[in-house]
Amino acid sequence: MQKSDKPIIKHITDFLEYLEIERGAASKTQENYARYLNKFLKWLKMTKNEGLMPHELTPDHIWQYRIFLARSPISQTSKKTLKKKTQNFYLIALRNLLTFFADRDIQALPADKIKLAKRDKSEQTVKFLTLDQVEKLLLTPDTSHNIGLRDRAILEVLFSTGLRIAELVALNRDQIKIKPDTKDLELSITGKGGHTRTIYFSERTVRWLKKYSDSRKDDDKALFINYKKRKTEDQSSIRLTVRSIERMVEKYSKLAGLPIRVTPHVLRHTMATDLLNQGADLRTVQEILGHQSVATTQIYTHVTNKRLRDIHRQFHSGKKLKE
Repeated sequence: MQKSDKPIIKHITDFLEYLEIERGAASKTQENYARYLNKFLKWLKMTKNEGLMPHELTPDHIWQYRIFLARSPISQTSKKTLKKKTQNFYLIALRNLLTFFADRDIQALPADKIKLAKRDKSEQTVKFLTLDQVEKLLLTPDTSHNIGLRDRAILEVLFSTGLRIAELVALNRDQIKIKPDTKDLELSITGKGGHTRTIYFSERTVRWLKKYSDSRKDDDKALFINYKKRKTEDQSSIRLTVRSIERMVEKYSKLAGLPIRVTPHVLRHTMATDLLNQGADLRTVQEILGHQSVATTQIYTHVTNKRLRDIHRQFHSGKKLKE
């Protein structure tokens, strides 16, 4: 191990290139890491540590940074502080930076010295909708105009496919080939981490996609577009953004009077929960969601545990024995 001749701040660009070249990280992942590390850089400058070298970083620095994260507001106008889950995103980014130093034989604090914040039980609970609530949400958009028709199609796709929000935004019109006799539809996509999987559109989703597609009079390649924007010379597409869709889903969840804040990821959880409730096994749901490890899919134990209990009650022979 050797001591670096430049401060931590000067290593960030090298680290992001390392993520791209050696770790094969997607551009969105690189963007997220850059954003999370900017928080650390802000803290270094705020504490007058912008010249801190990798080998000078101590456990006390990490502790002080964790206090800073715990007290950071979620926005400039909010009094609420970052959730433990969000704090961990920043800590994981910093931990990966330390892993990069080790990989480059640069003397620095070991990555395992950064412990993640223990999440509150309320944060660990998977939020999902009941089928009645899903129905309310889907029926909320006014489909008599093009924006409502688009929004209904988006909600149907999210519930049918369990797509991640970034995967939904990236869809193009030429990927969705709907013929007059098309009922359900399947599509191969490349998702998180560059992994390819098949997603499935239900028959009702195909019907709404067709209605939305037939209403389009433009030539934009994006499947879901922002009708309120116009193309400019610097803009090749008026594709809807992640934030636009998040705001749209939240708007309709409020209009539908749903008891929880609904996000695209809540609809992903809802789809997975519904499949498990209908009898799908965990491995199948893992493949449909695109989880690389079944351990990630284990968050749906609220469903699997109940199913196991019901199966045990139904089939265990203990109740037939004499007491």
